[in-house]
Amino acid sequence: MTIRVLIADDQMMVREGFSVLLNAMPDIEVVGEAVNGRQAVDKVRELAPDVVLMDIRMPELNGIEATREIVAADGAAKVLVLTTFDLDEYVYQALRAGASGFLLKDASARRLADGVRVVAAGEALLAPSVTRRLITEFSKLSDVPRVLPSAQAAYGDLTERETEVLVLIAQGLSNAEIAGRLVVAESTIKTHVSRILVKLGLRDRTQAAVFAYEARLVTPG
Repeated sequence: MTIRVLIADDQMMVREGFSVLLNAMPDIEVVGEAVNGRQAVDKVRELAPDVVLMDIRMPELNGIEATREIVAADGAAKVLVLTTFDLDEYVYQALRAGASGFLLKDASARRLADGVRVVAAGEALLAPSVTRRLITEFSKLSDVPRVLPSAQAAYGDLTERETEVLVLIAQGLSNAEIAGRLVVAESTIKTHVSRILVKLGLRDRTQAAVFAYEARLVTPG
């Protein structure tokens, strides 16, 4: 199955470079490009890509707002944020807006392709250790709610085991690692993860990790 990708970046060299790298992969096809956030939203509606590579700093509509609109449209597209620095203060905001992960612009061709595949599958956090570090740093910012009331109410619906799995997701563990930690089958963990996402109304594991930090089920630091 071919993964359809839309590249949204106001720099032509970035768009062209990523297009060449991704189109060289047998399972990935770049179906379109956007030069700003507004065009990205329109292109997602028109082309229905599986993954959007989204720059944060773009004219007309920035990547954060574009991500929020794409996610709100409730389509299948997953957003993978592009950033120059792994601790870019805007990346955490993009994750909260609904992005499924982030990738450095200087990533190798292999890491770029793997990142697209991971986000498309929704199976694991992209670069868990880095994503976890970023969430930890920016959940300390003063403009981030200490505990979201909606988060408090929602996680009350989780079972004790589901809450335990959610905490391990936020710590960056894969399904296999969680299964090993809890001494259960990996298929059991997949079932737990699916139920967690449904109960909390979340799109993927990255959103689950953000939720866990905002609900203070995991303490930053």
